Amino acid sequence: MLNIILHGCCGAMGHVVADMAAKTENMRIAAGIDRRKADGYAFPVYDTCANCQEEADVIIDFSNAAAADELLEYAVSRKMPLVLCTTGLSDEQLEKVSEASKSIPLLRSANMSLGVNTLFKLAAIGAGVLADRGYDIEIIEEHHHRKLDAPSGTALAIADAINEKMGGRYTYKYDRSSQRAARDPNEIGIQSVRGGSIVGIHDLLFCGEDEVIEIKHTAYSRNIFAKGALQAAEFLKGKESGLYDMSDVIG
Repeated sequence: MLNIILHGCCGAMGHVVADMAAKTENMRIAAGIDRRKADGYAFPVYDTCANCQEEADVIIDFSNAAAADELLEYAVSRKMPLVLCTTGLSDEQLEKVSEASKSIPLLRSANMSLGVNTLFKLAAIGAGVLADRGYDIEIIEEHHHRKLDAPSGTALAIADAINEKMGGRYTYKYDRSSQRAARDPNEIGIQSVRGGSIVGIHDLLFCGEDEVIEIKHTAYSRNIFAKGALQAAEFLKGKESGLYDMSDVIG
Protein backbone atom coordinates (compact mmCIF):
# COMPACT_ATOMS: atom_id res chain seq x y z
CA MET A 1 0.00 0.00 0.00
CA LEU A 2 1.33 3.43 -0.98
CA ASN A 3 0.34 6.02 1.65
CA ILE A 4 0.30 9.60 0.44
CA ILE A 5 0.11 13.02 2.08
CA LEU A 6 -1.59 15.37 -0.38
CA HIS A 7 -0.42 18.98 -0.01
CA GLY A 8 -2.91 21.38 -1.60
CA CYS A 9 -5.73 18.85 -1.34
CA CYS A 10 -8.51 21.45 -1.57
CA GLY A 11 -7.40 22.86 -4.90
CA ALA A 12 -8.64 21.77 -8.31
CA MET A 13 -5.75 19.37 -8.86
CA GLY A 14 -5.90 18.15 -5.26
CA HIS A 15 -9.47 16.95 -5.79
CA VAL A 16 -8.50 15.11 -8.98
CA VAL A 17 -5.52 13.40 -7.34
CA ALA A 18 -7.61 12.36 -4.31
CA ASP A 19 -10.37 10.92 -6.52
CA MET A 20 -7.91 9.00 -8.70
CA ALA A 21 -5.98 7.64 -5.72
CA ALA A 22 -9.23 6.40 -4.17
CA LYS A 23 -9.90 4.39 -7.34
CA THR A 24 -6.37 3.00 -7.59
CA GLU A 25 -5.51 -0.34 -6.02
CA ASN A 26 -2.88 -0.33 -3.26
CA MET A 27 -2.91 3.45 -2.92
CA ARG A 28 -4.52 5.78 -0.39
CA ILE A 29 -4.42 9.37 0.79
CA ALA A 30 -3.37 9.20 4.44
CA ALA A 31 -3.86 12.93 5.08
CA GLY A 32 -4.26 16.26 3.33
CA ILE A 33 -2.79 19.69 4.00
CA ASP A 34 -4.48 22.90 2.91
CA ARG A 35 -5.09 26.30 4.50
CA ARG A 36 -8.58 26.41 3.03
CA LYS A 37 -11.50 24.97 4.99
CA ALA A 38 -12.09 21.33 4.13
CA ASP A 39 -15.26 19.29 4.60
CA GLY A 40 -16.40 15.93 3.34
CA TYR A 41 -13.00 14.32 2.80
CA ALA A 42 -12.35 10.63 3.50
CA PHE A 43 -9.04 11.55 5.15
CA PRO A 44 -8.00 14.11 7.80
CA VAL A 45 -7.07 17.56 6.49
CA TYR A 46 -4.70 19.89 8.37
CA ASP A 47 -4.26 23.61 7.86
CA THR A 48 -0.45 23.56 8.18
CA CYS A 49 2.35 21.08 7.56
CA ALA A 50 3.38 21.26 11.23
CA ASN A 51 -0.02 19.96 12.34
CA CYS A 52 0.15 16.90 10.10
CA GLN A 53 1.97 14.04 11.80
CA GLU A 54 0.51 11.11 9.87
CA GLU A 55 3.00 8.57 8.60
CA ALA A 56 3.21 8.21 4.83
CA ASP A 57 5.48 6.98 2.06
CA VAL A 58 5.47 10.14 -0.04
CA ILE A 59 4.09 13.68 -0.31
CA ILE A 60 2.40 14.92 -3.49
CA ASP A 61 2.21 18.70 -3.79
CA PHE A 62 -0.22 20.63 -5.99
CA SER A 63 -0.35 23.96 -4.16
CA ASN A 64 1.35 27.26 -5.00
CA ALA A 65 4.79 28.83 -4.82
CA ALA A 66 3.98 30.71 -1.60
CA ALA A 67 3.64 27.40 0.25
CA ALA A 68 6.80 25.79 -1.14
CA ASP A 69 9.29 26.90 1.52
CA GLU A 70 7.29 25.50 4.43
CA LEU A 71 6.65 22.28 2.50
CA LEU A 72 10.34 21.71 1.71
CA GLU A 73 11.28 22.18 5.36
CA TYR A 74 8.53 19.76 6.41
CA ALA A 75 9.51 17.07 3.91
CA VAL A 76 13.17 17.24 4.94
CA SER A 77 12.33 17.18 8.66
CA ARG A 78 10.13 14.08 8.13
CA LYS A 79 12.65 12.44 5.74
CA MET A 80 9.72 11.95 3.38
CA PRO A 81 9.97 11.72 -0.44
CA LEU A 82 8.32 14.63 -2.25
CA VAL A 83 6.65 14.95 -5.66
CA LEU A 84 6.71 18.72 -6.22
CA CYS A 85 4.21 19.70 -8.91
CA THR A 86 3.91 23.42 -8.10
CA THR A 87 5.22 25.80 -10.78
CA GLY A 88 6.28 29.45 -10.65
CA LEU A 89 9.07 28.92 -8.10
CA SER A 90 11.64 31.69 -7.69
CA ASP A 91 15.37 31.17 -8.27
CA GLU A 92 15.83 31.20 -4.49
CA GLN A 93 13.19 28.50 -4.07
CA LEU A 94 14.77 26.40 -6.79
CA GLU A 95 18.02 26.53 -4.81
CA LYS A 96 16.09 25.27 -1.78
CA VAL A 97 14.69 22.44 -3.91
CA SER A 98 18.21 21.47 -4.91
CA GLU A 99 19.38 21.59 -1.30
CA ALA A 100 16.41 19.51 -0.06
CA SER A 101 17.15 16.84 -2.66
CA LYS A 102 20.44 16.16 -0.88
CA SER A 103 18.42 14.84 2.08
CA ILE A 104 15.34 13.28 0.45
CA PRO A 105 14.27 11.85 -2.91
CA LEU A 106 12.56 14.78 -4.62
CA LEU A 107 10.87 14.75 -8.00
CA ARG A 108 10.13 18.09 -9.60
CA SER A 109 8.62 18.53 -13.04
CA ALA A 110 7.09 21.49 -14.81
CA ASN A 111 4.42 19.13 -16.09
CA MET A 112 3.40 15.65 -14.92
CA SER A 113 1.93 14.50 -18.25
CA LEU A 114 3.56 11.67 -20.19
CA GLY A 115 2.69 13.45 -23.45
CA VAL A 116 4.22 16.76 -22.42
CA ASN A 117 7.43 15.07 -21.29
CA THR A 118 7.58 13.43 -24.73
CA LEU A 119 7.16 16.93 -26.19
CA PHE A 120 10.30 18.04 -24.33
CA LYS A 121 12.26 15.31 -26.11
CA LEU A 122 10.74 16.20 -29.50
CA ALA A 123 11.60 19.87 -28.92
CA ALA A 124 15.28 19.03 -28.44
CA ILE A 125 15.29 16.77 -31.52
CA GLY A 126 13.64 19.45 -33.63
CA ALA A 127 16.09 22.11 -32.48
CA GLY A 128 19.03 19.85 -33.27
CA VAL A 129 17.85 19.52 -36.87
CA LEU A 130 16.38 22.98 -37.57
CA ALA A 131 18.03 25.63 -35.37
CA ASP A 132 21.22 25.89 -37.43
CA ARG A 133 19.18 26.00 -40.64
CA GLY A 134 17.62 29.36 -39.90
CA TYR A 135 14.34 28.33 -38.27
CA ASP A 136 12.89 30.74 -35.70
CA ILE A 137 11.40 29.19 -32.58
CA GLU A 138 8.18 30.37 -30.92
CA ILE A 139 6.11 28.91 -28.07
CA ILE A 140 2.47 29.78 -27.39
CA GLU A 141 0.84 28.51 -24.20
CA GLU A 142 -2.82 28.75 -23.20
CA HIS A 143 -4.38 28.17 -19.78
CA HIS A 144 -7.50 28.95 -17.75
CA HIS A 145 -8.05 32.41 -16.32
CA ARG A 146 -7.25 31.29 -12.75
CA LYS A 147 -3.62 30.37 -13.47
CA LEU A 148 -1.33 32.76 -11.62
CA ASP A 149 2.07 32.35 -13.29
CA ALA A 150 2.92 33.33 -16.85
CA PRO A 151 4.52 32.00 -18.89
CA SER A 152 3.72 28.52 -17.72
CA GLY A 153 6.40 26.34 -16.21
CA THR A 154 5.84 23.90 -19.07
CA ALA A 155 6.51 26.58 -21.71
CA LEU A 156 9.75 27.48 -19.96
CA ALA A 157 10.68 23.79 -19.75
CA ILE A 158 10.17 23.42 -23.52
CA ALA A 159 12.44 26.40 -24.10
CA ASP A 160 14.98 25.02 -21.63
CA ALA A 161 15.02 21.65 -23.43
CA ILE A 162 15.84 23.46 -26.68
CA ASN A 163 18.42 25.72 -25.05
CA GLU A 164 20.18 22.81 -23.39
CA LYS A 165 20.38 21.02 -26.74
CA MET A 166 21.81 24.11 -28.45
CA GLY A 167 24.40 25.04 -25.82
CA GLY A 168 22.46 27.87 -24.14
CA ARG A 169 22.51 30.22 -27.12
CA TYR A 170 18.94 31.50 -26.76
CA THR A 171 17.40 34.29 -24.72
CA TYR A 172 13.65 34.26 -24.01
CA LYS A 173 11.40 37.03 -25.31
CA TYR A 174 8.10 37.42 -23.46
CA ASP A 175 6.79 40.68 -24.92
CA ARG A 176 7.40 42.35 -28.27
CA SER A 177 5.27 45.46 -27.69
CA SER A 178 7.95 47.36 -25.75
CA GLN A 179 10.52 47.33 -28.55
CA ARG A 180 10.27 48.15 -32.25
CA ALA A 181 12.98 45.94 -33.72
CA ALA A 182 13.51 42.96 -35.96
CA ARG A 183 13.44 39.54 -34.34
CA ASP A 184 16.76 38.34 -32.89
CA PRO A 185 17.57 34.91 -34.40
CA ASN A 186 18.96 33.82 -31.03
CA GLU A 187 15.74 34.25 -29.09
CA ILE A 188 12.78 32.03 -28.34
CA GLY A 189 9.50 33.90 -28.24
CA ILE A 190 7.14 32.75 -25.48
CA GLN A 191 3.58 34.10 -25.41
CA SER A 192 0.80 33.43 -22.89
CA VAL A 193 -2.99 33.28 -23.24
CA ARG A 194 -5.28 33.19 -20.20
CA GLY A 195 -8.98 32.55 -20.59
CA GLY A 196 -12.01 30.50 -19.63
CA SER A 197 -11.46 26.93 -18.55
CA ILE A 198 -8.57 25.97 -20.87
CA VAL A 199 -6.79 23.06 -19.15
CA GLY A 200 -3.53 23.53 -21.02
CA ILE A 201 -2.32 23.96 -24.60
CA HIS A 202 1.34 24.21 -25.62
CA ASP A 203 2.22 24.97 -29.23
CA LEU A 204 5.86 24.83 -30.36
CA LEU A 205 6.64 26.40 -33.75
CA PHE A 206 9.79 26.03 -35.83
CA CYS A 207 9.31 28.78 -38.43
CA GLY A 208 11.42 28.56 -41.58
CA GLU A 209 11.29 30.01 -45.09
CA ASP A 210 8.12 28.73 -46.77
CA GLU A 211 7.27 26.17 -44.06
CA VAL A 212 6.37 25.84 -40.39
CA ILE A 213 6.78 22.73 -38.26
CA GLU A 214 4.28 22.67 -35.40
CA ILE A 215 4.38 20.37 -32.37
CA LYS A 216 1.32 20.75 -30.18
CA HIS A 217 0.07 19.22 -26.96
CA THR A 218 -3.50 19.71 -25.73
CA ALA A 219 -4.68 18.62 -22.29
CA TYR A 220 -8.41 17.85 -22.25
CA SER A 221 -8.64 17.18 -18.52
CA ARG A 222 -6.56 17.36 -15.37
CA ASN A 223 -6.59 13.57 -15.12
CA ILE A 224 -3.34 13.33 -17.09
CA PHE A 225 -1.51 15.38 -14.46
CA ALA A 226 -2.96 13.40 -11.55
CA LYS A 227 -2.03 10.10 -13.20
CA GLY A 228 1.52 11.29 -13.73
CA ALA A 229 1.82 12.51 -10.14
CA LEU A 230 0.67 9.16 -8.77
CA GLN A 231 3.09 7.33 -11.06
CA ALA A 232 5.85 9.61 -9.81
CA ALA A 233 4.89 8.88 -6.19
CA GLU A 234 5.17 5.14 -6.82
CA PHE A 235 8.53 5.70 -8.50
CA LEU A 236 9.95 7.69 -5.55
CA LYS A 237 9.11 5.13 -2.88
CA GLY A 238 12.35 3.55 -1.70
CA LYS A 239 14.59 5.73 -3.89
CA GLU A 240 17.87 7.25 -2.72
CA SER A 241 18.06 10.99 -2.00
CA GLY A 242 18.42 13.06 -5.13
CA LEU A 243 16.64 15.28 -7.63
CA TYR A 244 14.47 13.42 -10.14
CA ASP A 245 12.08 14.42 -12.92
CA MET A 246 9.45 12.75 -15.08
CA SER A 247 12.04 11.59 -17.60
CA ASP A 248 13.25 9.23 -14.86
CA VAL A 249 9.73 7.87 -14.46
CA ILE A 250 8.96 7.30 -18.12
CA GLY A 251 12.48 6.09 -19.03
